Amino acid sequence: MSKDYYEILGVSRNASDDEIKKAYRKLAHKYHPDKQGGDATKFKEINEAYQTLSDKTKRQQYDQFGRTFEQAGGAGGFGGFGGFEGFDFGGFSAGGGPSFGGNFGGGFEDIFSDMFGEAFGGGRRRGTSRAGNNIQIDVEISFEEMVNGTHRNVKLRRYVTCDVCRGSGGEPGSKEETCPTCQGSGQIRKTVRSFFGSFAQVSTCPTCEGRGKIFSKKCHKCKGEGRVREGEEIRIDIPAGILDGQTISLQGYGEAGEKGAASGDLYVNIHVKPHKKFKREGNDVLSTEHISFSQAVLGDKVVVETISGPIKMKIPAGTQSHDKFRIKGEGVPHIGRRGARGDQIVTVIVDIPKSPTRQQKKLIEELRKLD
Repeated sequence: MSKDYYEILGVSRNASDDEIKKAYRKLAHKYHPDKQGGDATKFKEINEAYQTLSDKTKRQQYDQFGRTFEQAGGAGGFGGFGGFEGFDFGGFSAGGGPSFGGNFGGGFEDIFSDMFGEAFGGGRRRGTSRAGNNIQIDVEISFEEMVNGTHRNVKLRRYVTCDVCRGSGGEPGSKEETCPTCQGSGQIRKTVRSFFGSFAQVSTCPTCEGRGKIFSKKCHKCKGEGRVREGEEIRIDIPAGILDGQTISLQGYGEAGEKGAASGDLYVNIHVKPHKKFKREGNDVLSTEHISFSQAVLGDKVVVETISGPIKMKIPAGTQSHDKFRIKGEGVPHIGRRGARGDQIVTVIVDIPKSPTRQQKKLIEELRKLD
């Protein structure tokens, strides 16, 4: 394999899911293109590795097949070229005979498209343009932002639809004409000789890209592509209660397609920074409070920190160390359930004096006599 995903992330092949996630977050933060000293190529490579190794099925296939696992389809190899009867070769006819029926898997399409070109399923359909690529970015938010919701303005440099030709690729006012190369068919046919015999190959016309028509003059801004690469700032709204590692999908905010084809999507991976005091468990917030021995025995009211600010919590007399108290509605909002929130679970730790004073010892002795 040309790339070792484990080596890219700097983990062993036996690394746990948590180890892979930690390594990815560290490297993604280091090489993010928006940071000074970032590396867009390295960042893309890190994302590619993580997307495979973080998915159990993809990781298993990668361990077995390497980077060609998608073409292998998880089938454990091709097993030679025998048994072609009943398969569809995508419109080929051999020596003027009848076409084959049936369908190949993705692995065979790649093999035969390398030998014969688009007629074996490797090319585009007539009159179609390539859709835009998806974009994936990472955004880090604080624990408080996760609870309350927030937004980020991110700057992207991507392909957008040309504002001069509006994606057509033709100069405004120019006429559409029949393609002189394919005479309007959108396809080029030629004969290819191979060890299978002679085949009639049908490929997309390179001049009109399968449309059958061309503009008399290309757009001066996009040079006929229908899109241009420009910088743009996009606002991303992050809902309250989003999970660490969750992805927000923004349809159509990826790169614009060629000549008016559909745009890709923008995928925003959310990373929540750990909080020094709070932890999340489902939609509850967990915290710890220390109280004195006398507060535990006699009871008291103590100030407890919550996400929304400090509040007073009652400590009943006789409280034991590690007792838990629930503060209603001070947890994380439920996504999609308006007004519904989790609770805050406070674990109380009773501090026992390590070096009690003489007076404290005397009082404790008096207490022991009453036991």
